[in-house]
Amino acid sequence: MGIATINPATGETLKTFEPLTDAEIETKLAVAKRAFEQYRQTPLTQRSAWMNEAARILQENKEQFGKLMTQEMGKPLKAAIGETEKCALVCRYYAEHAAEFLADVPASTDASQSFVRYQPMGPILAVMPWNFPFWQVFRFAAPALMAGNVGLLKHASNVPQCAVKIEEIFRQAGFPEGAFQTLLVGADKVAAIVADDRVMAATLTGSEGAGISLASTAGKHLKKTVLELGGSDPFIVLESADLEAAVSTAVAARMLNNGQSCIAAKRFIVVDAIADTFAQRLVEKFQALKIGDPMHPDTDLGPLATPGMLKDLDDLVQECIARGSKVLTGGKPLTDRPGNYYPPTILTDFPPGTPAESEEFFGPVALLFRVANIDEAIARANNIPYGLGASAWTNVEEERDRLINELEAGAVFINGMVKSDPRLPFGGIKRSGYGRELGIQGIHEFVNIKTVWVK
Repeated sequence: MGIATINPATGETLKTFEPLTDAEIETKLAVAKRAFEQYRQTPLTQRSAWMNEAARILQENKEQFGKLMTQEMGKPLKAAIGETEKCALVCRYYAEHAAEFLADVPASTDASQSFVRYQPMGPILAVMPWNFPFWQVFRFAAPALMAGNVGLLKHASNVPQCAVKIEEIFRQAGFPEGAFQTLLVGADKVAAIVADDRVMAATLTGSEGAGISLASTAGKHLKKTVLELGGSDPFIVLESADLEAAVSTAVAARMLNNGQSCIAAKRFIVVDAIADTFAQRLVEKFQALKIGDPMHPDTDLGPLATPGMLKDLDDLVQECIARGSKVLTGGKPLTDRPGNYYPPTILTDFPPGTPAESEEFFGPVALLFRVANIDEAIARANNIPYGLGASAWTNVEEERDRLINELEAGAVFINGMVKSDPRLPFGGIKRSGYGRELGIQGIHEFVNIKTVWVK
């Protein structure tokens, strides 16, 4: 894929970019190294002031930035504006709490004085995806920059204008030259950048394959990585659940970001006693969603980001159907219009061996499983290579406790939709990755945790 803005609602190429040459990459790495030596000495109060200014810029220009996101990757405009507001929130959160999170932690030992000190590491490479083109970057950049690191962004090639705009926001907020730089490069340049001695660590949000590639390169050079990869999150509904709330939330949880979210609910695991009612109401709500121009304020579901994403999703759906799965609604790409549109789709009755048991469906497709009881629900939820998030619905305390303890996921939400929150750590287990973003844990991922002992 070239580095270009291609409107997913129309297929029109709006703007193209030339990738950086090797010489230009070398210049940016040198700038990052020099910037770090100065920036690491900047007082936290000054970093906080700049980060709060970034939040102000985001908030005041949320419509402009939202339109840019929608134009490049197709999410509904109202969701894109909300994403911009969330970026402002994470900037303010770390501006307010970084001093507390990075304060020395005293320890009682045989020394006269001993404590733990958190210090920055240096330039950090962030390889980021297109699906949340602002949020994924800011949730890395806010803690990394507040810790005293400098950032290098290799963004997805289909959101280059977002990538350029984010660097501009930090520069406009007052951060010094080189504190945050966008690298307009293809995936083929990532390995060499990770290997460069000036890059101290890397983080990636994206596909399992991309994560394996980055981690393999970083491992060869003994560099730390944080990976947030795919997910096939379960959405468990037990008999005691508030069914109306569960169904309404299920729609929002599956259609989030046009269904293109790692933490979108994908597998709906419902006990037999209420499965028919749940399925009927879910079909009704899916069929009522308005599909169309993502710039229109009334649109519920826009296009998928690329033609390739559309094909990959439909291939999985058609394989399930060919193997005997049942379609409750949807099931075929929309060909009556330009753009990468796929209808809200519900599949059920999966014979053994279908992709529903092991693959991530990245788009507006819900997979409905019926189970007899909570034991089967937990077993079904855990029988997947991924472990990012899980949503479960019950009003029985004993069931709640079992779900919290037994579900294999980085986050469990009871009677609510899985979401990221600056105040809570975010990340997964198994093939969903490792390490954490956000919360106090997020700012500690890319620091030197230095033990100090004084006699």
